[in-house]
Formats: sequence, structure tokens, C-alpha cells
Amino acid sequence: MLWVLCLALCGLLTHARAEPGALLRLGMDIMNHEVQSAMDESHILEKMAAEASKKRPGVKPIKGITNMKVKDVKLPVITLNFTPGVGIFQCVSTGMTITGKSFIGKNMEIIVAVNITATNRILQNKETGLPMFKSEGCEIILVSVKTNLPSNMMPNVINKFLDSTLHKVLPGLMCPAIDSVLVYVNRKWANLNAPMPIGQMGTVKYILTSMPTTTASYIQVDFSPVVQQQEGNTIQLADVAEAPQFPEDYAEGSSQLLLSAAFLTAELALLQKSFDLNIQNRRVGKLPPQTTKTLAGFIPEVAEAYPRPKPLVTQIRINKPPKVTMKAGESLMHLHGTLEMFAARRRGKAPVSLFLLEAHFKLKIQYSVHENRLQMTTSLDRLLSLSRESSSIGAFSEQQLTGFITDFLQEAYIPAVNNVLQVGLPLPDILDMNYNLAELDIVENALVMDLKLD
Repeated sequence: MLWVLCLALCGLLTHARAEPGALLRLGMDIMNHEVQSAMDESHILEKMAAEASKKRPGVKPIKGITNMKVKDVKLPVITLNFTPGVGIFQCVSTGMTITGKSFIGKNMEIIVAVNITATNRILQNKETGLPMFKSEGCEIILVSVKTNLPSNMMPNVINKFLDSTLHKVLPGLMCPAIDSVLVYVNRKWANLNAPMPIGQMGTVKYILTSMPTTTASYIQVDFSPVVQQQEGNTIQLADVAEAPQFPEDYAEGSSQLLLSAAFLTAELALLQKSFDLNIQNRRVGKLPPQTTKTLAGFIPEVAEAYPRPKPLVTQIRINKPPKVTMKAGESLMHLHGTLEMFAARRRGKAPVSLFLLEAHFKLKIQYSVHENRLQMTTSLDRLLSLSRESSSIGAFSEQQLTGFITDFLQEAYIPAVNNVLQVGLPLPDILDMNYNLAELDIVENALVMDLKLD
């Protein structure tokens, strides 16, 4: 029997995942853009060239060359390749001119083309928990060398001099450039796990589940988002039977962000109280006047209790956290709550409850992105159930009210929900990502954003 129990437990562990959260795939399109941007922002090669031309205390001059200067640094060409399990292999092709006075007493000019190669290992910063790149194994490869020194004059001596000189100058000049560029890239992770507000109701933080992993096509970053109410209570993400996955039909080198239905459900739980509604207007959208006379057209007993029309007051209370479900091409929000209708009385007197209904209805969700926040717009899909909990006007069939309540939800409640949802849900603040151009796709249990560059 013990092995049967073990098998059952293993099955449960295999099919349950506590925090599906969010997944980010960084393809080569994003990484190329970010490294090139960091190179441009840092102006690092020009800075290094200027630094190499300075006389620094405690640094001995290179034997055989004086008044050394570096100029005419060429615009670098950057080539990146993913190294599975490690990070990114980087090659920077550039060139420059080194000038000075040579050992034979003449002004020397050396024009070099070089490749700088290094492995940028992706790690998790132990202090901050943030991803970071660290350069390893920097090498300088001379592609070509041209000089104004007489090549027919002692060529072996000159070639040896050039080789030893350049290998002294270039590593100290160029390898720090790689590290400095990575400083700029790493800064763009800095706000990743900072709390981001969802209106006044709470915050979400994108916390790394584990070390980012590198494959031959992308770097994947897994998040266990922390959704926290303003009072400090954390909303747990629901367990799921099957973890959502990226579809496999995205273009090679592209980048995607996946947000699980469980994560979106947790975020909407922050807004639950905001979905409560009180309406006491006679005129609501295209609905007929909200009075007991209109209601009596559906429930005759109302006319007996209120022969003179009274304004209606309607309260909707959501008593369970909203739940988001997703299947290919469709996303729904399930709402469970109560709908209570009152007959208003003269000023100063409390309205009288007519009836209290338990209601379950679902809304279709359309997604978009605005100002780097996920936006939702809903429309009524259908009213699933109504059940009478109490009534002051006697027994009646809830089915009599289906049409009346459906119209009320469409005209009065859905606009109120959409107004609440305008707050938007924050997306990971990572690498200065612009989500506004993303193409959105609803898949099984998840929303996938195919990220696009400006």
C-alpha cells in the first residue's frame, strides 16, 4: 500500500504548480537592442580611448612608444549568441588608430581592426535578487594591423614590437569596455522587484522564482509575483493542475511575456471591493425608468405592495474574488455576488428591501496595453444563475427577473466595472521595455504578449 500512496503523491506533485505567475522570454531581438543601446548610452569606447591617452600615476609607459594617443574609434558592430546554461557570447568588432613616437624616433601610426570577445554570464544578484550579467574570459583578437613604419626595415623586429605593444595596450583598453557596458544593461533590471501600485488597493512585485535560464534561442525569466493588499496581506496565487506554456509558433529570436490566469485573478482580487455598486438613479443608460412600476412588469406582486411608483435603489455586492479563466482566443471574468433591490422612501427614511438575489455571471475580457499597463475592457457574456435569498414581496420565480437583471447588468454594472479596470495592471519594469507595441494572444490559462521593438 505504501508504494500506491507514494505514486499518488508523486502524481499530485507532478500536476500541481503553486505559483504559475509570469514568464518572460528574452529573445535575441531584445538583447541586441539593449546591448547596442547600452553601448550608445555609455559612449564607452570613446571614453576608454581618452583614458588610454592619459598619463596615469603609477603606470609605467610602454617600452618603445611615447606620447601614445588613441583616436578615430570606429562605430562598433556587436554580435551576440546565446550560450545554453550560461548566458550570452558577445563579439564587438571595432577599430582605432594608435599614435605616438616609436622606438626608431619617428611618429608612429597604427591602424588596427579588432574583435573583443567575452561571455556575459547571467546570474542572480545575491543581495538584490535581481538578474545581472557578468563578463568572463575577455579576449582581444587582432583582425588587421596597418602602420606607417617601414615594413622593409627590420620586419621581424617591427612585427614583434607591434605584436607586443598591441597586446599590452588593447586588453587594458578594450576589456573594461565590456564590463562598463554591462553596468548600463544591469541598471535596467534595477526596478524589477519594486512594488508597483494597482490603484489605491495594493501592489504587485515581480520576484524571481529562480535563476534565469539560457537556451539556444532565449533567456527565460520565471517570476513568482507577490500581490499585496494595502494593509499588507498577501494574496496567494491559486494552484493549477497544469502550468501555462508559451506556444511554439513565435518567430525565432523574438521575445514574449506570459501572464497566467491565476496571476491575473490574484491582481483582480485587490479590486474586489471596488466592484461593489450602489445605484439610485431613475435613469440608467437605455433602461426604462428604475421604479417599482417598471419592476412590476416582471413581478406583479410589486404592484400590489407599491400601488404608487417608488424609485428603485439597487446594490450589487461581490462576495467572492473575481476569477479569470482563459482558453484559446477567449478570456472570461467570473463574478459571484448578491443583488438587492430596495424601494426608496421619503427623505430621511431608509429604503425598504424588496428582495435579495444570489447571482453568478461572467464577463468577456478584451485586453490591450496603454502606458505599459495591461488594460481590460469587459462586456457581459451571460447571467449564469439567479437564486432568491429573501423577499418582502412574497414568493416569485427568479426566472421572471432574468431579462430585467441582464439588462441592468449590461447598462449599469458593466460600465462601472470598466471604470474600475481603467487603473490598469502593471507589467514587469525590465530593460526599459516598451509593451505598448506588443501583440496579445489568449492561450490556455494565460495571456501571451509578443513583444515588439520601437
